[in-house]
Amino acid sequence: MSEKKDWYSISEELHRRYKGKLEVVPKVPIRSFEDFSIWYTPGVAEPCRRIKSGGKDLSLEYTFRWNLVGVVTDGTRVLGLGKIGPEAGLPVMEGKSLLFKYLGGVDAVPLALATTDADKFIEVVKLVEPSFGGINLEDIEQPKCFYILERLRELLEIPVWHDDQQGTAVVNVAAVVNALKVVGKKLSDVKVAIIGAGAAGIATAKYLIAAGVKSGNVYMVDTKGILHRDRPDLKTGDFAVRWKREMAEITNAEGRTGGMAEAIKGTDVLIGLSTPGPGVIKPEWIKTMNDNPVVLAEANPVPEIWPWEAKEAGAKVVGTARSDFPNQVNNSLAFPAVFRGALTVRARKITDGMCLAAAYAIAEFAERGGISEDRILPTMDETELYIYEAVKVAEKAMEEGVARKLMSKAELEEEIRELVLRPKKYLKIALESQLIK
Repeated sequence: MSEKKDWYSISEELHRRYKGKLEVVPKVPIRSFEDFSIWYTPGVAEPCRRIKSGGKDLSLEYTFRWNLVGVVTDGTRVLGLGKIGPEAGLPVMEGKSLLFKYLGGVDAVPLALATTDADKFIEVVKLVEPSFGGINLEDIEQPKCFYILERLRELLEIPVWHDDQQGTAVVNVAAVVNALKVVGKKLSDVKVAIIGAGAAGIATAKYLIAAGVKSGNVYMVDTKGILHRDRPDLKTGDFAVRWKREMAEITNAEGRTGGMAEAIKGTDVLIGLSTPGPGVIKPEWIKTMNDNPVVLAEANPVPEIWPWEAKEAGAKVVGTARSDFPNQVNNSLAFPAVFRGALTVRARKITDGMCLAAAYAIAEFAERGGISEDRILPTMDETELYIYEAVKVAEKAMEEGVARKLMSKAELEEEIRELVLRPKKYLKIALESQLIK
């Protein structure tokens, strides 16, 4: 914990010193003030006229909208801090925007909204759609996060993504795919326990089922126990339980009841997306799992069970959300590349097919370098991952007919590589020249 406190104090000092993590810099040459006749008035009138006459999609060609993502929050569920408000959540949104740029070459700006009303939130995002090429929803409490994502995906003609749902699910699918290869099991044969039936848990369950896990072989647990179709609180018409009710209808075919211990027994994969530990998941429960189980304990900052405890209890492959243990299940492996691919082909949507394409790309990239009990996923510093994954996402967008722009694989690889490497080149120059101290 002393190490943690050091990170906190260093972060506070440097945030104050740099006064934030982002700035806007020109990307066009300015040799004299005469150039503003091109970039501003009178010359700028011509692209404006072209957009007006040719259609609003041309704004994706004449402005930086094509590569710009809004990172939008209401500050109701920020990291492990909870409902801290939009202003207090802003440093996290800045950090997310920085990751977008550094890892994916995606321009991103934080938008912290001063409303906790879901319909107002949706209205604001719809109103600012003309300024953005994509929307990343971030740190929004459930159940309204499900509703907001659902409605915005219907309403907007640009990609919308909720990282707590889709991002977590994508990386979990990749982790499970490779972990099962390590232990010699098939997706279609395994039973999966998911501890936590919030945004991340429900999305992970849906994507695992789409990837090939039998829906009846998934057992989900919330604070009231295992989800099952006869649970009284899930049979009401309450909006708050709609998404849990939908999962209760398709999962848990045998009708298990009880809590975590009963859900975990006899399963092959355990995914923890619940409250920070340690001690949330007991070693004795791991011992009741099938041979060579996979345990992904992803609570932050402390996993539901320590990795060594899971290993001692018989787990063959163990992952967490932390970088200081093997097999970090990290959303940053997904969202920069998914948006990079989607924006490059000017996609109208991020489909479930594109998300699965990203998951398989992450798994394939890790497998290329060799997978093992301690390496089922790539790490954030593997730049080639983001290029490989983004190309796969872009190809899937074109295949599914949601891309405005069609490109060959060679064209995709060339453009995406340039965009992903650009911020790293810029930072090298900025640091060497002391523009960034």
